[in-house]
Amino acid sequence: MKTLFTDIPKPVLDRMNYLEERDARDRKDGTPQLKRLRQIPAETGMLLAILASSAPRGPMLEIGTSGGYSALWLSLACKQRGDKLITYELLHDKAELARETFAKAQVENWVELVNGDARSHLKERDEVAFCFLDVEKEMYIEIYKEIVPRLLPGGMLVADNVISHKEDLAKFVDLARKDQSVDAAVLPVGKGLLVCTKRES
Repeated sequence: MKTLFTDIPKPVLDRMNYLEERDARDRKDGTPQLKRLRQIPAETGMLLAILASSAPRGPMLEIGTSGGYSALWLSLACKQRGDKLITYELLHDKAELARETFAKAQVENWVELVNGDARSHLKERDEVAFCFLDVEKEMYIEIYKEIVPRLLPGGMLVADNVISHKEDLAKFVDLARKDQSVDAAVLPVGKGLLVCTKRES
């Protein structure tokens, strides 16, 4: 039986490598933050794929696509599960780059891109199995309050940057830790992940 990371298709690996190199180059060149990919490191992507693969059956969401790097990792779980990831990107330029990513990586059967503000779409989603959150930090609490009530029992919300942006996200992390509907933990992987699992009602 193949594992998640056994024989990752070459088009996926090639596109991951391209995005990793582009992200490193942007950081080195001092590209402005809004134009930079600001994507997760590979170890975070691997953990996301493992968590997503163990989520209950149901819709899988990503809020903040950027160039599509994290969605490539999540697509591995979707392919294994036979599910589709719906990923939202607000910025047009990044959405176009992500669209190119999914075409070149040949994962369009597993990933659907929505170019728009996820907050205007979340009310359409119900019984969410998994959601990865990686957007502007001032949006985290608002999105948390929309997503968590929609999670299936055992469903997960995973939020990035909770250690690298500890001060900015302190209220967000405190909200999750005090929320009786979830079990929440901060994991020191990459830039820090908050993992919330919905409790049985």
